[in-house]
Amino acid sequence: MKTPDQHHFARGLDTSAWPAVVDRATWQAPLDKLRVREKAHTREGDAIAAARRRLPMVEVDPTITVIGPHGPVTLLEVFEGRRLLIAYYHMWHLDQPASGQCEGCTFSTTHINELSYLHSRDVTYATFCEGPYEESSRYHDFMGWTMPWYSVPQDSVDPLIADRHFGILVSYVRDGDQVFETYWTTGRGNEVMAPSYGLLDRTVYGRQEFWEDSPQGWPQREGVMLLDGRPTAQWSRLAAGRSDDLGTGTSATAPDFCQNEP
Repeated sequence: MKTPDQHHFARGLDTSAWPAVVDRATWQAPLDKLRVREKAHTREGDAIAAARRRLPMVEVDPTITVIGPHGPVTLLEVFEGRRLLIAYYHMWHLDQPASGQCEGCTFSTTHINELSYLHSRDVTYATFCEGPYEESSRYHDFMGWTMPWYSVPQDSVDPLIADRHFGILVSYVRDGDQVFETYWTTGRGNEVMAPSYGLLDRTVYGRQEFWEDSPQGWPQREGVMLLDGRPTAQWSRLAAGRSDDLGTGTSATAPDFCQNEP
C-alpha cells in the first residue's frame, strides 16, 4: 500500500536558487562563522534554562482528578512516585474521527517514545487529553503511543488549565504530598517535543514551510503536521493495517485552528 508519506514529492526542482558550489575549504569558512552564532545561541539557551530553574512556582491542588485506564486518579498519583512531572495537554475534537483530530498535538505527541531517560532523572511524563477517556484512548492505541494517557474531566479543566488552553506543555514538582507548577509553554515552545523540526532546520530546504525565510524557488508547502487531509503520522498506521475507527461513525478534516503557526 503506497501512502501519501511515500510520494507526492517534487522532482526536478528549479536549482537556480541553490547555494554556490565551491571547494571544501571555501565552504568551511562561512560554516565556521555560522558556528560562532550557533554556539552563542546554545549558550543563550543554557542561560535561559538556568533562569527557568529559578522561576517562582505556584501550588496546585494535588487531589485534582484525571481519568486513566483504571478510573480516576489524583494529580499526585500521576507522578508515579517520582519527584517531577511533565504533562502535555492534548487537544481533542469530540465525536470526530482520527482524521479530524489535532495535527499539532499529534505531531508533538508522536515524537514521545522513550521515557527511560526522563525516568532516570526522577521525571514522569504523561499526556492529559481534553477528550473523554474511552474515546481518546482509542486514538492513543491507534497511534501506537506508549506514554501514560489520562483524560481530564470537565470539573478538573479549570483548576489545571487556569485560563489557558489545551496544547500546553507543563512542568510540575512535588514535595511530599504538595504539588507545584513550575513552568509552562505553548505554540512554538512545544517544539522541544519534536526533534523532526531541529533536524529539518539542518537541511538545505529547512522545514519547507511558507513562513520561513528561504531562497526564491525553494519547496514550500503546508506544514509537516498534516498531509492529504489527516495528521501525517496516521498514514503509516493505516499502512500497517490499524483501524482508525474511534467509535464516532463520522468523518471530518482537522479544524483550521490546529494548523501550525510560527
